[in-house]
Amino acid sequence: MKHVYKILVGMAFLSVPVALKAQDPQFTQFYANPLYLNPAMAGGKICPRINMNYRKQWPGISGTYTTVGFSYDQFVHQVKGGVGLMVVHDRAGEATLNTTGVGAVYAPIVRIAKNVQISFAIQAGYWQKSVNWSKLNFGDQIDAQRGFIYSTAEQQVVDRVGNFDVSTGTMLTLKNLYIGGAVHHLFEPNESLLGGTSKLPRKYTVHGGGVIPLSKSRYESETYISPNILYQQQGDFKQLNLGMYFKKDAIMGGVWYRNSDSFILLIGLEQKQFRVGYSYDLTVSKLTNATAGSHELSLGYTLSCKPPKKRYRPDLCPSM
Repeated sequence: MKHVYKILVGMAFLSVPVALKAQDPQFTQFYANPLYLNPAMAGGKICPRINMNYRKQWPGISGTYTTVGFSYDQFVHQVKGGVGLMVVHDRAGEATLNTTGVGAVYAPIVRIAKNVQISFAIQAGYWQKSVNWSKLNFGDQIDAQRGFIYSTAEQQVVDRVGNFDVSTGTMLTLKNLYIGGAVHHLFEPNESLLGGTSKLPRKYTVHGGGVIPLSKSRYESETYISPNILYQQQGDFKQLNLGMYFKKDAIMGGVWYRNSDSFILLIGLEQKQFRVGYSYDLTVSKLTNATAGSHELSLGYTLSCKPPKKRYRPDLCPSM
């Protein structure tokens, strides 16, 4: 299975040298990685917060995807908005193909009314993609009886490429509702590793939801449900997620349905400033028995801070 994966990756590099289209890594716990979902969420919790994410996709298949993310953001009164820093690293095919991206975010927040505010964001950063050619196998290396014994005649053009990247987003928060949108890779940077042109397609994101309190008074434990929707499109790839969160005291849970390929189960614990979450993607397509699903772990910590002089509302989005 391992050799098969390497051959497929090698064929992919050769068969579409100037039109290979990539797709951004995906996280299941969208709101646990807020800056990656939408840069306009920077500073959304007012106080400084740290988020870390780890995702293992399809561990049952050789050459799986592993993605890690880190972000820091906070509201800064002097600039009347949120600022943040994000780092994402993705490894595919046992580190055959690696992508690392960093980005800095500025998101001014405008208070329109008592329970209405909107934020706008610009994110500027740099990403780098690299390939380990020594881990790729090609068809001209194969002997019909003895397997991989020959050296390949394929030319290795470059082993890494990098470029600057710009993204933007907006977020509207009402009393118990929120809706946001983002456009990543505005200028579609070239990411070809073969010396040609392979633009990274823009990624369009629209997400929204609401919070329905189940507590009868503010003296009772915090209990609510939160229906949500997420739609993303990048090139020919389209994804629609429908889900529901539930929270009672420190216990959080959720269930999502993504396109027609998977159900997602989430469970977490949020105690004062600390949060931990786990999610499992149950594949329901023809790959069900082979993939072993996808596992994701998130950790979050919110530091204590004084509220800004001008009152801004923390966003209502769930933390998983």
